[in-house]
Amino acid sequence: MGRNIRKRRSSMATKAVAASAALALGGGGLIWANFYASAHESNSGQNATKAATAAAQVATISCPDVGQKLTNVPKGAKQGVATELANLDKQITEAYTRLASTRQAQTNDASFVQNAITGPLKEKRAATIDRIRINIQRSGGQFNSSLSQLAACTTQAANTNAGQAGNGQQNNGGQQQNGGQNNQNNGGQQQNGGQQNNGNAGQAQNGQGGNGPVAADFVDITKVQANAQLGVGANGIAANGNSGSRGTFTSNCGTNGNDNHNTDNVIVAPGVTNGAHHLHDYVGNQNNDAFASDQELAGAGTSCQNQGDKSSYFWPVLRVQDGSQDFDQNNDGGGKEGNVGKILQPAQAQIKFVGNKKGKVVAMPTALRIITGDAKAFVNGNANANVNWSCTGFENKVQLESQYPICPQGSQVVRTTNFQSCWDGQNIDSANHRTHVAFVQADGTCANGFKAIPQLQVRLVYNVPAPKLQNGTVVQPYAVDSFPENLHKPITDHNDFINFFSTNVMNKMVNCINTGKKCK
Repeated sequence: MGRNIRKRRSSMATKAVAASAALALGGGGLIWANFYASAHESNSGQNATKAATAAAQVATISCPDVGQKLTNVPKGAKQGVATELANLDKQITEAYTRLASTRQAQTNDASFVQNAITGPLKEKRAATIDRIRINIQRSGGQFNSSLSQLAACTTQAANTNAGQAGNGQQNNGGQQQNGGQNNQNNGGQQQNGGQQNNGNAGQAQNGQGGNGPVAADFVDITKVQANAQLGVGANGIAANGNSGSRGTFTSNCGTNGNDNHNTDNVIVAPGVTNGAHHLHDYVGNQNNDAFASDQELAGAGTSCQNQGDKSSYFWPVLRVQDGSQDFDQNNDGGGKEGNVGKILQPAQAQIKFVGNKKGKVVAMPTALRIITGDAKAFVNGNANANVNWSCTGFENKVQLESQYPICPQGSQVVRTTNFQSCWDGQNIDSANHRTHVAFVQADGTCANGFKAIPQLQVRLVYNVPAPKLQNGTVVQPYAVDSFPENLHKPITDHNDFINFFSTNVMNKMVNCINTGKKCK
């Protein structure tokens, strides 16, 4: 145990020169910046043409999410399958890095992306998916042969959202397979791969790390029409109301002031270092890393005031891209994968459990795992997205999904997440880490015979310097950490929970909620 990274950001965060973008994505950001600049510093028409062509190129890679399609993985195959799924993520990350660092080659050869990036990636993915098949069948399971058709990946423009079409396919020609040709008229407007303006790394058209966010990812919240609905579609609605079980249970677990971080995800990628490819904040359980067993988590220390709550609450960190380098600038999952800038500690981290407006709730089983939201929603689509961005003073008016809010002076940025609160009554996890739990229906009921459990609601509040939009760029943007190919899009925000309440405290929670009390 003990892989969790605890380093004080106050002593590690130092100002970087604009060339800090080169440290991300294998230097892809700087390669692109230098190429773009050379085209503008030269009077050569050839260079100008190359720059224009490059500006219209694809910005990221979109691959079908094999893990989300799994329905049954035998116990004996779980570790092997998890390892291979992590390999698929690593392959995408490596392909994206190559995409980001070969912009000039792409301008010189229309088939470069297919021949050098997506073609080889398909071959690697096919072999990996076959190893998943072998793992499952070797343990006596049934492999869905249609998964073998998920090896091919496509390329996608930076300013398109796969969620618009639900499965990564664009209706507006923003996605293509061969040659990196972009059919969108404005496809390259916001993807200049890290172009630096006036030497300020926080004023890049495509982010300090060369992979987002961009100006279009931000909106002045004071100019947004009121829409107070939480969640994306049917995801993330509040389970409680003015009837049924109306009590609450609050757990105060701090704001990760001890800098407990790592880039693992023990739910999705157990036993795999850097399985998340982005940095997490951890509160509650202090031993959560890729190698933590349930026994180790049950015996761990906790940051929660109520020592009967050893649950693990974790989410991707928020950073401000102000040109700083934090402690993980040269680490996997950090600067090496485009997650750059100063890590922001939440000013508040509110953890609350509520009831169900249709009736009573039952206790959650020990070690129940719940993932809410989708870290890959930009390329996967919105089916599993669960995102709410707002500002203090606006939460009952405006909730944003696909844009980060620019808050007025005196207002703070807020991330709110309502978890799934219907449980199948049997399993603490599932093959795709989702189907054992579900969101309540619009009327508050649980479908398919699922049982209502306490709904976890997490509210994170941050003091964020307000970004400024200038001439199509965003100055000192902030962004949630992400898989590099998801370009720090706000729709990729997500949250994770593993239940390790003691039996006594869980029973107290259920009783408080079902009897209408407010407890902690």
